[in-house]
Amino acid sequence: MKYVVVSALVGAALVLPVFAQTAPVINAVAVVLPADTVVAVTPVEEISSKKMKEGETRKLQVANDVVEKGVVIIPRGAPVTATVSWRTGKGIGGKSAKFELTFNSVTVRGKDYALKGKHRQEGKGNTVGALLGSMWISGHSAVMASGQVVNAFTAEPIPAS
Repeated sequence: MKYVVVSALVGAALVLPVFAQTAPVINAVAVVLPADTVVAVTPVEEISSKKMKEGETRKLQVANDVVEKGVVIIPRGAPVTATVSWRTGKGIGGKSAKFELTFNSVTVRGKDYALKGKHRQEGKGNTVGALLGSMWISGHSAVMASGQVVNAFTAEPIPAS
């Protein structure tokens, strides 16, 4: 044990023990990411409405580390799966295609954890075609570009380890 000498008066000294200062220790085992936590996700590659069908799965990844109490629970790049839950094709008169992804799961340390939430992507409309009422002008495909960030939510608690 260390001691420090404190001089109170000339000729008198007081000896006090010094206790080591320690940083608080966070037990990573006890840290749990709660359900309903926002997880930013992005497609691994472009997702387009051109050749997709309802029920197909798409691969995304976590865009940023998800941290709880200073501990990274879901690392950036963790794989995410989503299902195409709804789709429309582009139509005549400027109507654009649309699709909806329903988030299924994120893989953390080799284990899948449930996600929830949906994202709807719409193609850019062809306003000129719609205004002119043209039967020969169609809308655009819906595209979710790689790097586009959207939110999913944890559906269950995820432990740190």
